[in-house]
This record gives sequence, C-alpha cells and structure tokens, in this order.
Amino acid sequence: MTLDTNFKDHFSEGSDAYMVYRPGYPEELFRYLSSLTQNHDRAWDCATGNGQTALALSNYYSQVIGSDASQNQISHAQQKEGVIYRVEKAEQSSLENHSVDLVTVAQALHWFDIDAFSSELNRVLKPGGVLAVWTYGLLNINPEINDEINTLYGPVLDNYWPPERKMVEAGYKNIEFPFNEIQTPEFQMETEWNLSHLVGYLCTWSAVKKYEAANGVNPVEQRYESLDRPWGNPETPLRVQWPLTLRIWSKP
Repeated sequence: MTLDTNFKDHFSEGSDAYMVYRPGYPEELFRYLSSLTQNHDRAWDCATGNGQTALALSNYYSQVIGSDASQNQISHAQQKEGVIYRVEKAEQSSLENHSVDLVTVAQALHWFDIDAFSSELNRVLKPGGVLAVWTYGLLNINPEINDEINTLYGPVLDNYWPPERKMVEAGYKNIEFPFNEIQTPEFQMETEWNLSHLVGYLCTWSAVKKYEAANGVNPVEQRYESLDRPWGNPETPLRVQWPLTLRIWSKP
C-alpha cells in the first residue's frame, strides 16, 4: 500500500530508541480486554509501533495483525509466531470485512482521521467486536523530579508539541465512535527506572526532537543536572507510574 503525504510520521527517527525506552502496559489490561470478546480468532493492533501491544495480544488471540503507517517502526518490531505486521494506514487497512474480534489503539488515536477510522472499524469489526483505545500522560516519580519534568514538558517544550497532543492531555474524552461505550476499570502503568532510562525515555518525545532540530541542543541534556540532584545515585532504580486512560466501545 502506498501511503499518502498527509501521514505525520513523528516516530520513525530513532525507532530503536523508541522500542528500548518506552514503557510497557500491564498484563492485567490485556487479560481484561480478552474477556470482552466472545471469540479470540483475530485482533488488530492499529498503529502498533514496535509491536509491543501486538505481542501481548498474541497470548490471547490466535492471530494478531499489527499495522503501522511507519515502515521504520515496523522494521524494528519484534517477531513472534501468530503476529503479522503490515505497513498501512489506520483508515485504509487490508483486513477483510467483519474479520476482527478486537481492535486496539495504544497511545496513537490522536494521529488518526477519526471519521475515516470509524468507517474502517465498522467494516472490519465483527458484530459484537470491541474497540479499545488508551493513552497516558505525564509520569509520576516524586514531587521534585515531577516538577523538573513538568517544566520540560510545559514551559520548555510547549511550542514544540504537535497540536494533537491536546487530545492526549484530555484523555481522549472528546472522541466518540458510533458504537456502545463500555465502562472500564482503572489501570496504571508502573515500572522501575534508573536515571539513564528516564533520560532515554524523555529523548523519545517528539517535541524534544523538534526542539533539538530547531535549536541545535538537546533540552533533556540541558536539564540533566536538575534531574540528577533529586535522583541521588543515578544508578538507583526509582518507581515510575503513569495513570492509564482507557476507553472501550462494542459494535452492536
């Protein structure tokens, strides 16, 4: 499939770093999602990136299609039996009509043409099929480190975030699909990182890359000392948490 020039590819550059430094999603989330579908024949992880969600879904579904509009992301995706990767847009998939039990979109819905994606969902989802989308915002470590990250995110990078970021900040609350919404339990992402891993993660932010391209300096490196001081020993792992915002719909 040939991708059109309107595709906003913020993540191809440094896809290997994206795979290493981005946080994972809790296994409880995937167990819950699998409980919502009557059948477990096929799941579609749309905008799969490095395949993180697709791999997790393969523990519950016989076949998982992981698609992404970025060829570079797909080339870095981890391979696993039962997972098939395709380079194609969310709004124009090669999936057959009414062939999917579950569709997932992890931290990517804000890049889509929602109306066109809705039409594609209506075409590929089985009756009773489920759409699950989720997003996460700023991480939580401790008050002092949080303040430094909030300063980087807001005052430093504010003019470098794409406008779609506002949809993430709103937790996708203004997005609707023509299906039946399901009330969901709360989930949280949690891990332990040392300072080096945190810095690597911050450097995957699209606004950091844009700032560096415009100014010739990396804003995370500029603020390293202000992160290092409250961390203590930079090799010591600290608990990192993100609240996960999950919305789910079922196709009638």
